[in-house]
Parts: sequence; structure tokens; C-alpha cells
Amino acid sequence: MTKEQLDFAVFCVENVADSLNMTGDEVYRLMVGETNILDGYIIPFYDALHTQGKEYIVWELIRVMRERGINI
Repeated sequence: MTKEQLDFAVFCVENVADSLNMTGDEVYRLMVGETNILDGYIIPFYDALHTQGKEYIVWELIRVMRERGINI
């Protein structure tokens, strides 16, 4: 993982957390492990995702979280 990808992952976690009124820790825990959103979605699709606007990124990640069984 590059520094840019790491910075983007932090951006994603924190902005999803803000949108859901959760802590960054809570969202991070939801995005790792069984759901594999961080390593299996955010990082592999970094090139496409990081070119999008903040609202789209947050909406897309919440959609993926729900798709992977997270009730939010």
C-alpha cells in the first residue's frame, strides 16, 4: 500500500464515519475482517475511486457496506 492509498483509506473511513455519525474506529472495524472492504475494495479500486467527489465516495462505500451485510 502506498502512502497515497493509505491517506485515501483514512479519508474514506473518516468521511463514512462522519456521514453515519460513528467513530472512525467503529467504521474501520466494519471495513476490515470478514467484509474485506478496506483491502478488497478501497485499495484495489483506489485509481478509480480517488478521482471521484467526496459525496460519491461516501455513498458508494455505504452501498458496499450494506451489500456486504453491514446493517447501517
